[in-house]
Amino acid sequence: MDAETTVARSMTLAENKAQYDAACKKLLSEKIILAWIMRDCVEEFRGMPAEEIAEKYIESEPQIGEVPVMPDGEVGAIHGLNTEDKTLHEGTVYYDIRFIATAPGTKQKIKLIVNVEAQNKFRPGYPLIKRGIYYGCRMISSQYGTEFVEPHYENIKKVYSIWVCMNPPKNRENTIVRYGIREEAMIGAANELLSDYDLMTVIMVCLGSGKEKNDNGILRLLSVLFSSEMATVEKKQVLSEDYQIKMSRTIESEVSKMCNLSEGVYERGLEKGILQGIARGREEGIARGREEGIARGREEGIARGREEGIARGREEGLEEGRAEGRQEGAAETMLHSIKSLTESIGVTAEEAMEMLKVPEEKREEFRQKLEKQM
Repeated sequence: MDAETTVARSMTLAENKAQYDAACKKLLSEKIILAWIMRDCVEEFRGMPAEEIAEKYIESEPQIGEVPVMPDGEVGAIHGLNTEDKTLHEGTVYYDIRFIATAPGTKQKIKLIVNVEAQNKFRPGYPLIKRGIYYGCRMISSQYGTEFVEPHYENIKKVYSIWVCMNPPKNRENTIVRYGIREEAMIGAANELLSDYDLMTVIMVCLGSGKEKNDNGILRLLSVLFSSEMATVEKKQVLSEDYQIKMSRTIESEVSKMCNLSEGVYERGLEKGILQGIARGREEGIARGREEGIARGREEGIARGREEGIARGREEGLEEGRAEGRQEGAAETMLHSIKSLTESIGVTAEEAMEMLKVPEEKREEFRQKLEKQM
C-alpha cells in the first residue's frame, strides 16, 4: 500500500469516526433517550416513566455550545448549557452533552453531564473513572459566579457525570456502577443532611451485546442503539415496541448513519478477524506440524533403525561367531582325543568314539576328518 493510499484511508477513517461520534451525541441528546438514562441511573428519577421525565423534568435551551445540535430545527433534542468549560490555569474541557433537570417533587435544579467515550475504549491509557470525577469537579467549580458566590455555598447544585462505554472489557459488560460522596463517622456519631454533601455522582454505564431480551432497561436500550451487528430495521422495532420510543426524523436518521459508520464494526471486525486468523493459523500449523513430524519421524526412524540394526547385527554376529568358534574348538579337541586313543592303546576309531561317547550323528564327520589326516 503506497503512502498516498495510506493517507487517504486514514483520512476516511478519521472522517467516519467524527461522523460516528456526532451521531452518538445527537442520539443521546434526544429527550426520550436521556430520560431512559436518568430513569435507571439517576437516583432522583429512578423508576419513573421515561415519557414523564422527558416532558416534565428536562429543561431545554436552544444550543449545545455554539453549534446547534439539530440545525434543521426539529423539536425533541436537548440543547442545554454551553459544553465548553474554560479556566485560565486548567485549560478547556469539552462536554459532549450538558443540560439542566429539575428534581421531582422539589424546585431544586440538578445539573447532569452525559459523556460518550469517543475512542470506544474503556481504558484509553488512563482510568476512565478518574476523568469522570475530574469532569464532575469541574462542573461544581464552574458554578461559582453563576449559581453561587462566596459565601453562599448552599446554592451549589448537584452534578452527575454519566459515561456510556460502548466497548468495555468482558468483565464489565452489562454493568452500571455508581461512585459518589458518602458520610462516614470515624469517631462518634454525626449526621449531616444528605443534600449538603451528596453533590457529585459519577456513573459508568458499560454496555453489552444488546441480546438480553429479558432486560428492558437502559443497558439493552443503549446496546441496541449503538450495536454494530444489528440492522436498522431491527433497532427501530426494538426501540418502538420495547421502549415505546417514537421514531423521530433525527433518531431514524442517526440510527441508520451509525449502522454504516460504526467504529465498533471496524474494531469488532478486526478483533473477529484476528481470532479467526489465530484459529486458522493454529489448524494449519497443527496440520503442517503433523506432516513435518511424520516426515521427520520417518527419517529419524530409518536412521535409528539402521543404527540399531547394525548394532544388533554386530552383537548377533559376535554371538554366533563365538558359538561357532566354541563348536569348532570342541570338535578339534574331540578329534585329537580320538586320534590319541587309536595311536596310544591301538583301538580303532569306532572303539575310541564309543569310549569317548561321541554322539552317533557326529561320528561320520569325525571319520571323514580322520581319513583326510591319514
